[in-house]
Amino acid sequence: MFSFKQFSIHQDRCAMKVGTDGVLLGAWTPINNNPFSILDIGTGTGIIALMLAQRSGAEQIDALEIDEEGYEQATDNFENSPWNDRLFCFHAGLDEFVEEPEDEYDVIVSNPPFFSEDYKSNSEQRDLARFQDAMPFDELIEAADLLLSENGIFSVIIPFKEEEKFLALANEYELYPLKITRVKGTPASEIKRSLLAFSRNEITDFLVDELIIETERHIYTPEYIALTKDFYLKM
Repeated sequence: MFSFKQFSIHQDRCAMKVGTDGVLLGAWTPINNNPFSILDIGTGTGIIALMLAQRSGAEQIDALEIDEEGYEQATDNFENSPWNDRLFCFHAGLDEFVEEPEDEYDVIVSNPPFFSEDYKSNSEQRDLARFQDAMPFDELIEAADLLLSENGIFSVIIPFKEEEKFLALANEYELYPLKITRVKGTPASEIKRSLLAFSRNEITDFLVDELIIETERHIYTPEYIALTKDFYLKM
């Protein structure tokens, strides 16, 4: 079990455990549009949906999980949280979910599977969670375009090396960058991840910044502490 300040995550049945990527996205995603409805695509343990429940007053927080074990785990984590009346998990793939869209969402988030290399592990469940062929970027962006409300925000965390491609794909659907944060593990390391937020409104002077997680092992930067202190027990 992984305990945060206001909720706990059981993850014994999930292929993808609680990790820095999910925490970053849950803490970073802009919610300054005061969302009524939120959708977390590929929720896994449910961590991002739970973090957004803690951060926002959104009355409808839906999550989508294709893996049955992951779906059951997320549902349990939602039920055991203080916001169980606002959280709901669908057991479906993204392609099924968008066939008959019933709602638009003010915030859509996804920590998508993104190992596009040919390597596969021996665990089909883990592969499903990790490999891009489980949810190609173009399908994710197309779904976001379909499901995002007029003033909605769509945010993702992806490998930095995929940033240019993702921005170009989003542009094809007239989804424009609102904010970009590039993440490094330490001051000396390469940029590893990109946090990207999009809206339907084209902004010329959107914010681009950099976040460093640690100065050395377990010595976190003030910026990372400020971002995650409402969640991590020891921050």
